[in-house]
Amino acid sequence: MTTARDIMHTGAQCIGAHQTLAEAAKMMRDKNVGALPICGDDQKLKGIITDRDIVLRCIAEGKDPAAMTAMELSGHLHCVRADDSMEAVLHKMEQHQIRRIPVIDGERLVGMISEADLAMGHRDGQRLTDQQIIDFMDSVYMKQ
Repeated sequence: MTTARDIMHTGAQCIGAHQTLAEAAKMMRDKNVGALPICGDDQKLKGIITDRDIVLRCIAEGKDPAAMTAMELSGHLHCVRADDSMEAVLHKMEQHQIRRIPVIDGERLVGMISEADLAMGHRDGQRLTDQQIIDFMDSVYMKQ
């Protein structure tokens, strides 16, 4: 069985809960990513923030990204466990219409999974079927 650990990107770097959105945006730019996990002082996963969150929920509302913190934009957190099956990961991402999801082991962040990771699959060659990819795209992109 292919698990979340098999397909995730390791080395995901957190933005601190008390760091600003301006810092988050710079980190996203430097790492060429569209989302960052948010970790508290205890290094435990507290949320996730996307580039879209910064634009729509901060800048478009006239708020100051240099003053607003990452944790202020953190909504309901969806994540998967490292030992969850690829099918369980796919289901959770479809159910909540999300394109990126943090992977935890215990309460610690160990990686991130994006839609590209789902399409690429496991290093042993196991990947989603074309129909699973189409269903995922329909679920995430067409229902918004």
